Amino acid sequence: MNSSSFGQRARKSLTCFVAAALSLLLPRDAHPQARASISLAEVLRLAATAPRVIAATSLAEAARARVPSAKLPPDPELQLGFMNRELPSLAPMDPLGMTQIQLMQMLPLGGKLRLSGRVAAYSADAASARAIEVRWDVRARAAMQFYDLYAAESQLTIARETKRLVQDIAKVAQSMYSVGEVRQADVLRAQVEVARMSEDITRMESMRAAMAAKLLATLNLPLTALPPSAERPAFPDSLPPLDDLTAEAEQKRPMIIAGEKDLASAEAGERLARKEMWPDLQVGVQYGWRAGEMGTEKMGSLMLGASIPVHARNRQSRMRDEAAAMKRMSAADLAAMRADTRGRIAELYADYTRARNLRALYRTTILPQAEATVTASFTSYRVGDVNLMTLIDNQMTVNRYRQELITLDAEQGKAIAELEMLLGRELFDPAGARRVAP
Repeated sequence: MNSSSFGQRARKSLTCFVAAALSLLLPRDAHPQARASISLAEVLRLAATAPRVIAATSLAEAARARVPSAKLPPDPELQLGFMNRELPSLAPMDPLGMTQIQLMQMLPLGGKLRLSGRVAAYSADAASARAIEVRWDVRARAAMQFYDLYAAESQLTIARETKRLVQDIAKVAQSMYSVGEVRQADVLRAQVEVARMSEDITRMESMRAAMAAKLLATLNLPLTALPPSAERPAFPDSLPPLDDLTAEAEQKRPMIIAGEKDLASAEAGERLARKEMWPDLQVGVQYGWRAGEMGTEKMGSLMLGASIPVHARNRQSRMRDEAAAMKRMSAADLAAMRADTRGRIAELYADYTRARNLRALYRTTILPQAEATVTASFTSYRVGDVNLMTLIDNQMTVNRYRQELITLDAEQGKAIAELEMLLGRELFDPAGARRVAP
């Protein structure tokens, strides 16, 4: 067999390798079906029982349990006294010695108990709203980690396919070089590309493992609990208008509701602090008895008292100042939360729109044009008009666009997940593309 015949066979083998590899590298939206995957709906279901969610819910329950006691006066005091006893015998002294029982009750005046109950109730409402915010925050965090895992796994799949392609091309290039069909530089360049792809795959594998570990930690699952790949959900075609989302978030975001309840609690606390100047009434009854010449002698007493704010300047007045400052702080925090929410929603909506539009551009224009370039380069290479490295470079460009398409998918999903956290509701059904109405 002469060198020309061997070169033709090597070039034909290279053609078969490239054709098979190109069929594998056509862009597609789903993972290979041979690999088990986890869905976004399953991740969100697990996130609902994450430890942070349980802790926040328990904290809200504890705050709610304090409300009834805040509306009640202090517990009464019961005292048993042995009055005027001789020492050391403890016998009652005649005629003063007696035994007595005394019951005392403090009664706050001026509506203090009612205001105290309001403060506790509003604080409990705020804790409940924060627990809901934590649930949505954990949900959004898990969703974003899911999309990171999806992107890492999908890009790793593309990198492995590309490495197999370059390895096949490198083998055939080596065979062609041995008969003088290509230059040694082409062989070396192909080998460098194989090494570079191995480096990229190693880095991507580490990134994928890190993404999976973060997701498992958020869901409080062992490292072997989830399959290695994430299944991309079907995103909705559109979202509600930005103005509608902003208005809805300002009214319904759990953290804003919590801020409103904190402000209401601070306002009630300020009114309560102004009532602290009022004295608290103390009522008591006393019953005593002692042995007398005619039998047991019984006595009763009624006692009334009141607290005296002798340190009003440094106590009650300072309580008013503290309550007023807390009210101002709550109002400022609420205003800042609303402003941050408006700004973040606008930013996320822009990110979502950018990712959606770029994804459509990649799918309809950029990727088809890049694939057409590869096809043209492949045809030109078969007749010798294009060298091997041009073909490889064009294919690498297609792969880069495919990876960027995966990144846009992840960015679009992350924007939706955080928007859902800010709204406190789902924007789409994770099991399908149906948009969820408010």
